[in-house]
Amino acid sequence: MKTPDLRADVALRINGQRLWNSLMDLARIGATPKGGVARLALTDLDRQGRDSVIAWARAAAMTVTIDQIGNIFMRRAGRNDHLPPVMTGSHIDTQPTGGKFDGNYGVLAGLEVVRTLNDHGIATEAPLEVAVWTNEEGSRFVPVMMGSGVFCNAFTLEHAYRACDTQGASVRGELERIGYLGVEKPGRHPVGCYFEAHIEQGPVLEEANTVIGVVKGVLGLRWYDCTVTGTEAHAGPTPMAMRRDALQVAIRIMHEVVALGNRYPPHGRGTVGYVNVFPNSRNVIPGQVKFSMDLRNNTVELHDRMDAEIRAFIDGVRKESGLAIEVAEVAHYPPCPFEPGCVDVVERAAKKLGYSHMDSVSGAGHDAIYLARVAPAAMIFIPCKDGISHNEIEDAQPSHIEAGANVLLHCMLEQAGVAR
Repeated sequence: MKTPDLRADVALRINGQRLWNSLMDLARIGATPKGGVARLALTDLDRQGRDSVIAWARAAAMTVTIDQIGNIFMRRAGRNDHLPPVMTGSHIDTQPTGGKFDGNYGVLAGLEVVRTLNDHGIATEAPLEVAVWTNEEGSRFVPVMMGSGVFCNAFTLEHAYRACDTQGASVRGELERIGYLGVEKPGRHPVGCYFEAHIEQGPVLEEANTVIGVVKGVLGLRWYDCTVTGTEAHAGPTPMAMRRDALQVAIRIMHEVVALGNRYPPHGRGTVGYVNVFPNSRNVIPGQVKFSMDLRNNTVELHDRMDAEIRAFIDGVRKESGLAIEVAEVAHYPPCPFEPGCVDVVERAAKKLGYSHMDSVSGAGHDAIYLARVAPAAMIFIPCKDGISHNEIEDAQPSHIEAGANVLLHCMLEQAGVAR
């Protein structure tokens, strides 16, 4: 990490109205009747969004590189252009009923940093780059965070290429179709450090009346599919004591998942978000229940402890009930602490600019998780209204949008250095 460059003018600010206008312009591509955005990865609307962002970058005198998974790197040269770039970015693909800010804010805040430096004629020692990562949301293709995952060798390019949507269209085919199958090999692009600005997607900052979240890390995540198999039978003739009711056993496990989250505050999370009951008939005792389990925490130790406890609980229920219970872990992202030096840069910028700030953790996944594997990284959170995201009513205050971008500006300047 570089030492702070005290020559960077504390009064330097981004153009908040210009950033807001860019966000609203991008939101028109895939706009929904309820005020949200539906711009799924590698669709024609995604191509239009990509084209617009690249046009804005080129208008800001940035050069553009696209890699083989469709990640976009928009570069502003530094005086010492051989240095690895100070990078920021996020994604512009959305959920089917997504909002205007999730991901989009991080990309356009980075673009606004460059525009502001151009306005003031400020050159940096190291180059700056703004990245647009492919298929972060995973709404159309899995795995989620696909572009950054391939870039950081979390999985292979070939694995990503084979992914298909529900209509059978492949990632490789769609990249080629929309004209974003680049030639650069993913991961061959150097990164000096990485900052990502993002709406919090939760209610903590707004509840605390705080403008900037200094994100120290991302919660670890374990997803499981659990299947409880009993025996379906007639609801009337079958006595209670003689039932093999899969739903009642499943409910016990579901309650324990939520109880686990409550037992490990402040960062423990336990959620059951999907339930399928068979045969799902009013007059039939359920014979099989399939449901999801989602456990999260901020340290490997606590995350592993929650995993061990839910497995032990299920073993006990299996023995007591006599029913078959299968558990399959379908996803596992370990907790991701961000590099302390980068976290300090964010805190220093917020303090220097006079913004209220607090330590935060991210409960959601972001591209920064993978970037942290290859370079020092940190995130900047701003509040979102009522903590709502992945929803068409997702909203953020213009003043908060501006504040987060100002923090990003000063973080990038400190790390890149002002050329004199």
